[in-house]
Amino acid sequence: MRKPTIVFLLGIALLTGCSKDPGPDPVDDPGVIILLYHRITSGEATNLYERSMADFAGDLNYLRSHDIRVIDLDELADIVSGTKKLSTHAAVITFDDGDHSWYTHAVPLLIQHRMKATFFLWASQMGKDSFLTWEEVERMSHYSYEGGVRPFSFGSHTMYHRFLITMKDVLGGGEAFAAYLDEELGGSKLLIDKHISGSVDALALPYGDGAGDEDIIAAAQRHGYRFIRTSERNITGTASSDLFRLPSLSLLDDTDPELIGVYLGI
Repeated sequence: MRKPTIVFLLGIALLTGCSKDPGPDPVDDPGVIILLYHRITSGEATNLYERSMADFAGDLNYLRSHDIRVIDLDELADIVSGTKKLSTHAAVITFDDGDHSWYTHAVPLLIQHRMKATFFLWASQMGKDSFLTWEEVERMSHYSYEGGVRPFSFGSHTMYHRFLITMKDVLGGGEAFAAYLDEELGGSKLLIDKHISGSVDALALPYGDGAGDEDIIAAAQRHGYRFIRTSERNITGTASSDLFRLPSLSLLDDTDPELIGVYLGI
């Protein structure tokens, strides 16, 4: 088992010096953008799905400097239902797979900026190769800001991270596919729930495959999921938003953070 890293503890220490920012000014037609990351590198990114630590820090600074408030999926649900009114642009920060760089690179920066994030785990891979250990997941899940707010939540990226529609075709749909989804969605949720505060209620589709599929949505609902995040590009946060088909914007190795503003109409 890895022990808490110096970087992680440094991030926590930085928190004590953070002061509360004044609320941003209201904007017309505010929207919510869900940002999607994979691996965060200490140096330059070496493939499409990596984001350098410097660029990630730049993204967080972009959100702050443009008064884009970072919220979580529960707050997004309240906005969509009308329970909360959105007065400014907002972002939900998400990560896919389970790379150890979340613990060493991403979390300290999120803590420094006092921001929230949702981490989607490829459940069967935890503790293997460059993936997080369950002990690290537990530390992240139980970390809290002043006032007891726990900023880091966890969702499922399924148990085995396969193309779901491909598996539907292979299995012929019907009861066989439903049973398969019970393992991918239900099994991963049960496993993750053992190691986190609270319970998994959000799913990220592997490869974005299966957005809007009725069988996948039914299985998600059957196992208590409230959200499905896809890889479809768009913003959300309106009364017509579908919480079981949430779009996102992937932040890749060469993505300009100004693209966030383009989507939000800034």
